[in-house]
Amino acid sequence: MAALIEDYAIIGDLQTVALVSKSGSIDWLCLPRFDSSACFAALLGDEDNGNWRIAPASAWHGEPCTHRSYRDGTLVLESVWETRDGTAKVIDFMPQRDRAPDVMRVVEGVRGRVAMASELRLRFDYGRVVPWMRRTDGHRVAIAGPDSVWLRSVPQVPMYGKGFATHADFTVAEGERIAFALTWHPSHESRPRLIDPFRALDQSCADWESWSAKCRYDGPWRNAVLRSLITLKALTYSPSGGIVAAATSSLPEEIRGVRNWDYRFCWLRDATLTLNVLVETGYLKEAYHWRDWLLRAVAGDPADLQIMYGLAGERRLPEEELDWLTGYEASLPVRTGNAAAKQLQLDVYGEVLDSLFLARSFGLRDEPHAWAVQRTLMDFLETKWHEPDEGLWEVRGDRQHFVHSKVMAWAAADRAVRTLEGLPHLSGDADSWRAMRSEVHREVCRKGFDRERNTFTQYYGSKELDAATLLIPQVGFLPVTDSRVVGTVEAVRRELDHGGFVRRYTLEDSSVDGLPGGEGAFLACSFWLADALHRIGRTDEARGLFERLLGLRNDVGLLAEEWDPVERRQLGNFPQAFSHIGLVNTALTLSGRDGAR
Repeated sequence: MAALIEDYAIIGDLQTVALVSKSGSIDWLCLPRFDSSACFAALLGDEDNGNWRIAPASAWHGEPCTHRSYRDGTLVLESVWETRDGTAKVIDFMPQRDRAPDVMRVVEGVRGRVAMASELRLRFDYGRVVPWMRRTDGHRVAIAGPDSVWLRSVPQVPMYGKGFATHADFTVAEGERIAFALTWHPSHESRPRLIDPFRALDQSCADWESWSAKCRYDGPWRNAVLRSLITLKALTYSPSGGIVAAATSSLPEEIRGVRNWDYRFCWLRDATLTLNVLVETGYLKEAYHWRDWLLRAVAGDPADLQIMYGLAGERRLPEEELDWLTGYEASLPVRTGNAAAKQLQLDVYGEVLDSLFLARSFGLRDEPHAWAVQRTLMDFLETKWHEPDEGLWEVRGDRQHFVHSKVMAWAAADRAVRTLEGLPHLSGDADSWRAMRSEVHREVCRKGFDRERNTFTQYYGSKELDAATLLIPQVGFLPVTDSRVVGTVEAVRRELDHGGFVRRYTLEDSSVDGLPGGEGAFLACSFWLADALHRIGRTDEARGLFERLLGLRNDVGLLAEEWDPVERRQLGNFPQAFSHIGLVNTALTLSGRDGAR
């Protein structure tokens, strides 16, 4: 059985990520990319679906490490076991790759002599394919179809096969270090170039420390902010600059529920908040790369704009169910791909326009074709904003006139107009866009606002609420002093409360949501509430909520998508970029940055 979601840490090489449990087991790893099939899939099944565990022999029945932490400013994980015979440390990391991805596990003796064990089960294609194993050139080599994995140790320790797994039993004494290196490469190619694991460890620490030193945030929550920024960097696919929503697929929003989705793709709506976070904390290079990924992804017919794309901008993300996996804690189905990529979500047009407007305002150099892309998107949105859509939350029920979608259509027109006002040499129909901006604003205030309760609603004619309406002042649709904004904040805090945090929306109207069951409190929405409380002058409440949210992080500072306040555990895909973006944004807001765009 997989560990609790919050019992995992991550290591990564800026192209993929591995999840490492407190018991020393790597239970999830997709190679060579985030969205490749997993060679360790025990997270969504059991050990027979692939994992790699290194731990003291005396702790082999699942005992967690005594303590663990990342080296300061890095993604290098250290797990320490204190046993009767001594203390041993396992240092897990993935060096930024040259050609092939490597997983490095260095076992270090700290005190006494500790008997250790390693057990490797490689299972390609999400735990379905058992590879053929052979020995060659001091390696154990696993091959199946297009995949090949090479395993070696430095210095060499004896390895043996048993039960379709590769085992090693060894002892580490104080001051000794034994490294295991696992390398993936295409099976038709020759052996990958070997790298020194100890030198790679030093270089990996130096690379991460150099990157972390660029962080400009020096407020009261620096450690939490820096860990979130490192996590966002780890979720970046460096060849393209795209940032995946999470490293996993099908971790449930409700245990044994059906809300299990594949998040190993890049969502356009993350663009605005991500750019904001990166620029304001000093990471202009990453902001450039993310902006350029965005422009490449959305290029083409605006009618074909998707809400999400693959790591390099791929458009086809077919959804399928993997029926051979039993699911995380029996949460089925297990899915890969995401059919929501084909939904109509009108808010993404506003998020793209807002993102590129922000990039320009922060001084990022404009690409020659960037305005042409934005103008084309606006021309399309002018004819489509009247239509219902699936909305921000990707509901699988009927399309509705979601208030947040209309607000973001307003934001698109607003950013287009303001761009022309600031850069008069650009061409565009400013008068038409101003007219659209006014029309959308009037309609939302007339049809999307419940005067009796003094709150904006989820969609036109609905009595339901939506936490996304907390963003209304943030995007500048209404000022924070407007009584309708204050009323909405109060209503969301009261009616979407879930154990002191915030649901995305109420689930009573199943015709909108389209799915059975429930979910936990949505962490990004809870950060939005903290922002909104601060903006309307309730800073003490905002700080209190923010501190409670920080308390939900696991022992190494990571957050999933949701929190179950009843069972007091994390839910959803992990680690979740949206949650960490929310953390950094709220820290920036409470540290002095404020105001609508």
